[in-house]
Amino acid sequence: MEVLPTPTPVPPPPTPTPIPVSGPTPAPDVTAAPTEEIEIPMVAIPAGEFTMGNDAGDDDEKPAHTVFVDAFEMDQFEVTNEQFQAFVEESGYLTEAEQAGESFNWRAFAEAKPKHPVVLVTWNDAVAYCEWQGKRLPTEAEWEKAARGMEGFVYPWGNEWATEKANTEESGCRGTTIVGSYPAGASPYGVMDMAGNVSEWTSDWYEAYPGSSFRSSYFGKKYRVIRGGGWFSEAHLVRTTERSASSVELRNDDVGFRCVR
Repeated sequence: MEVLPTPTPVPPPPTPTPIPVSGPTPAPDVTAAPTEEIEIPMVAIPAGEFTMGNDAGDDDEKPAHTVFVDAFEMDQFEVTNEQFQAFVEESGYLTEAEQAGESFNWRAFAEAKPKHPVVLVTWNDAVAYCEWQGKRLPTEAEWEKAARGMEGFVYPWGNEWATEKANTEESGCRGTTIVGSYPAGASPYGVMDMAGNVSEWTSDWYEAYPGSSFRSSYFGKKYRVIRGGGWFSEAHLVRTTERSASSVELRNDDVGFRCVR
């Protein structure tokens, strides 16, 4: 389990320090809807059971257990800067960083990297975008099923690590890449970048799995789960069952999101 730190204008240290928080702030009410549809490919994930968790993983990944997930659709790619910019321009939304008058926000990379995943967005910013699209953030179970499939892969593409299939610390990119740049690393359903590039917000609180005896001070509706690992993550942190967590205020340059419906 990795607890991501409060953001700073530089990449996070290799061993992040947990930052205690009092709890999440309410998600903003964004009622505006897009006047022009943004073309966003989505992938259908069928209903059914799958194995969630990993008995050989970290304590918070145990025990492996069977979960039924209803059918849903997931964005094939992480939300990009140009897509987020369209949302901001259409709705007039101000991110939480902008509301606080902070200059280090999503716009820092938007103009130069329109097709890269949007970063430096909080959980509430991600929720607002998804709602504007008529979508939502994925649950942790939905995210994991889309990433590992019925086969229960360790990585989206299989059980063996392959540096060339994901943008991680090992690949040496030292930053985000255009979404979908690693097609060989697609999940069994064809979802891209579920390992590396950016970690992704989910809708769930960080809690122990059913039947787990593991206890953590980070449980108790304090932190939201983040999945997938980012460009700064090492291979073991981009496994399909790896769980990270952070306060909803987090803004990092390796954390983004995608939506489901």
